[in-house]
Amino acid sequence: MPIYYCRRPVFRDTVEPLCTAQYEHVFTLEVMDIHRCRFVPYPPSAINALAFSHPSSIETPGKGPATLRLAVGRANGDIEVWNPLKGAWFQESILRGGKDRSIEGLAWIQDPDDEDKNGWKVPGKLRLFSIGYSTAVTEWDLSLGRPVQHSGGNHGEAWCLAAQPRWQAPKKSTEGTTKAPAQERGFRGQHLVVGCADGSVVLLSTADGELRYLRTLTRPSKKRARVLSITFQDRDTIVTGYADSTIRIIDMRNGQEKKSMSLGAGPREGPKEILVWSVRCLPDGNIVSGDSAGEVKFWDGRNYTLLQRVKGHDADILDVVTSADGNTVVSGGMDRRTTVYRQVGGSNKGDRRRWVKILHRRYHAHDVKTMAAYETKGISVLASGGLDTTPIITPLRELEREYHRSLSSLPQLPQLVSAPSKRLMMSWWDQEVSLWRLVARKGREFGDEDGEKGTDNRPRKLVARIAVKGEENVASTDLAADGGVLAVATVAETKMFNLRQRRMETDDLLKVQKIDLPQTIAKSGGKLVKFSPDARWCVIVRPENSIQVCRLTRPEAPKESPHILPKVVDLRRLHRDPIAPKLQHGSLGNYDRSISRIAFSADSRILVVGDLSGYLDSWVLEGHEDLTQQDDEQEDDARSATSSDDNDSDEESHPLVILGQHWIRNPVASLLPKLGAAPLVLSFRPSKASPSSALSNGNTVVHPTRRNPHPHSHDLPNGEDRLIALTCEHQIYEFGVLSGRLSEWSRRNPTASWPTEFRQTRDRAMGLVWDIDLGKQRIWVYGSSWLWMFNLSMDFPPAANEDSRSEEEDVNNTTEANKLKRKRKREQKTSEVQDPRKHNSGAGSKIPSGELDVGFGRRYRKTKNGLDPEASRWTSIDGEPTPASDEDEGDDAVNGSSLARLRRGLRDDGQTNGGGSVVMDIDDPAFVNGDMAIVRKEATDGPAYWHTLKYRPIMGVVPIGGGTDAARQALDQSGDYNKASDGVEVALVERPMWDVELPPRYNGDQEWDK
Repeated sequence: MPIYYCRRPVFRDTVEPLCTAQYEHVFTLEVMDIHRCRFVPYPPSAINALAFSHPSSIETPGKGPATLRLAVGRANGDIEVWNPLKGAWFQESILRGGKDRSIEGLAWIQDPDDEDKNGWKVPGKLRLFSIGYSTAVTEWDLSLGRPVQHSGGNHGEAWCLAAQPRWQAPKKSTEGTTKAPAQERGFRGQHLVVGCADGSVVLLSTADGELRYLRTLTRPSKKRARVLSITFQDRDTIVTGYADSTIRIIDMRNGQEKKSMSLGAGPREGPKEILVWSVRCLPDGNIVSGDSAGEVKFWDGRNYTLLQRVKGHDADILDVVTSADGNTVVSGGMDRRTTVYRQVGGSNKGDRRRWVKILHRRYHAHDVKTMAAYETKGISVLASGGLDTTPIITPLRELEREYHRSLSSLPQLPQLVSAPSKRLMMSWWDQEVSLWRLVARKGREFGDEDGEKGTDNRPRKLVARIAVKGEENVASTDLAADGGVLAVATVAETKMFNLRQRRMETDDLLKVQKIDLPQTIAKSGGKLVKFSPDARWCVIVRPENSIQVCRLTRPEAPKESPHILPKVVDLRRLHRDPIAPKLQHGSLGNYDRSISRIAFSADSRILVVGDLSGYLDSWVLEGHEDLTQQDDEQEDDARSATSSDDNDSDEESHPLVILGQHWIRNPVASLLPKLGAAPLVLSFRPSKASPSSALSNGNTVVHPTRRNPHPHSHDLPNGEDRLIALTCEHQIYEFGVLSGRLSEWSRRNPTASWPTEFRQTRDRAMGLVWDIDLGKQRIWVYGSSWLWMFNLSMDFPPAANEDSRSEEEDVNNTTEANKLKRKRKREQKTSEVQDPRKHNSGAGSKIPSGELDVGFGRRYRKTKNGLDPEASRWTSIDGEPTPASDEDEGDDAVNGSSLARLRRGLRDDGQTNGGGSVVMDIDDPAFVNGDMAIVRKEATDGPAYWHTLKYRPIMGVVPIGGGTDAARQALDQSGDYNKASDGVEVALVERPMWDVELPPRYNGDQEWDK
């Protein structure tokens, strides 16, 4: 059996160390040129606030409701919405901020349940609020991705924010009656309280979907000490921490101060006042505070006296969180420590339980500014963030028995686009767009020492920089494939720019000229924007998730800017019945129908969009381009719908025809199945470029008549329509969009047959790059810390049943010893070889028993009938469900494997029934060389898959130069295939944290910056 080896890559650094153009060659993969770039100065922003959408409840089964979200507020004003996804942690969307804005506090509430016109109960809507260096409190609409209302008042800047606990139905009394308190009979929603810089505490009402000032509970004191922290002890009692060494208890009903607790004077060598940075309440009503002295203090919740103080940090404690059962407290501070405290004692009657510090860890590289915890029966996690910009997920209940996990500080949807034919690469952040040109290197094949070196010492050059005017951050940008047009969208407006070379031929700088847009396009914002591959169409997804398509025409004179036709096509999606969530979990409204991904086919005649619920909507472009048709620019034709949910016949009889073509809904759009989760990547297979036919004088397919002077064709596209869809659960499908079903390759290769290591990868996929040169069919899929190659020209080895293989191997050996050996082997595989996400508490995977700090294992053996080994059984001390009883575990892998075998025509012995299928030997281990791995197989066209972990953190991977449609078209026209590139050329952009400038951090004794 031949073995395909992987030689370590050889790097050829350029002169500038910050832009190392590195090329690597793998014999079985032929050549892939990788420009390893670190010059993109994308600035990750500090994390100032974290908030879960639901309160913890140890009585809730599973790993949280479907509507559970984590909001991450950053210093640049952006709010990231993360879906825990049962431990997968997927960044769903980003609510863009604006200039000089910051998020300093976040809070979620859930409106009371309502009834519709039919009397059915409607779950209350989940609402998100924020504060940031102003007097205003802002409510955000998740589906629109922008603020919907603000509340201000005659008070100081908002420093802290808290939401009233949710109303709970009163329990029955001993007489069997229930009676709600008087103040609860009217309003059962959740008010907001705001602590201000002038010392006042303000109450805001959220009734009837509004956000308005209600009253000021406490006026500023003489010292005008800032309110640094605030929380609720119950629905009527507020606990506030001040900058004057005090904690005050306030009655929300009348605004009276019930108690003031003093923390005393500060340390001798420090300030006189102690800053109470955080206050929290335990389930039993006791209060926990963290202050600038580095101490966690525990207060009695009834008489408000100090119970205990524990020194846990060498610097300020910035935040404190508690577990759902009240037995664990975690603090984070300026010394980068995450410290855990637990209650001990109290086993005997009369013994007093005390809090002790059990450990501290340094998960962060800078200040730990904010923390949030969430727990149910199946999930128990602590989220933390700070100046190092990286969210950290730490197990709470399974602390020291599971690994912690770092989420990416980079966007899930790469903010990186390229124009391969012009070797341009574009990136954007905040209100800035930058374009670079990567220099082509001659003789770039691996091992070609005779190739002429480039004359330019700089491997890249900044050729254009655009500062977008306005207050809003850029939401989306796109660059046309030919590098001639740039589109920029914010939630307030949309702009386009023409890019062309300056007059001097030796100057690589681009001249940027703004394009005049119709008012219907310019004055409406966008959340996504994308050009078609031929740069003739531009699709804009509005904040309200409406879809508009505009037509671009290019003038013959190179100095003239492209023209945007005033006619705008509105594309409407199919109506989908919403899935009603459970009442107690609330509703996110239309957020799950938010469009998150767009894809054009290679011939620009098929458009597909995907939303967070997994639905795919598609449209096709009918007819042929006819430039002889006159453009009617009347006002009544400026906007017209091309598809309607109510009357599709009207669409067919009165289509909006633009230059002989019109968009219609895909005739088989309803046949496309709903994905199991939100799509991460949508990408059509590239098609081989063919020379474009010359335009005729008019549309020769149809002829004008008296009643129809401008006829148009109804021909549907006949090009490549296969679409790759990769979901946030790492399920991969390939659909024939024009047929409305799975492709034959996807039917033979279900998700269960893909490599197990890929399916269990924790970091979610970000994008993919196609490599189809010289007959290859490969995709390069990448995440923030990995890069995978999959060969779509062959079938993957089906996932085999480990138990059946073991029994088949020992079919002729039936001794008692071997039976016990096989039994122990199955027990070991059951406990160790499982999907790590299905058996953890929401953070990292379980720590192996040999690496645990404690000396006890995770399992114990139960025996019956003495020491009879056959009657013994291993039981987990963690109470983990076995695969047969786990609600998330199933026979998907086995069923998928069996289905794949049937579709491929494989017999039970693993051989083929003919047809030249590849025989894969999946029993042999993968050949590993460093951090690269290749499978063994019998074939002549390379490995089925390959991966590496050497690049991290990856901001994006985009094609540059060879391997593009334009390059393939030029190759087809020349016919000289000997000069073809052996593989795709890409720019891989990394943004490591050690290259990011951070403010100075605190260093204690015996601590130094590395």
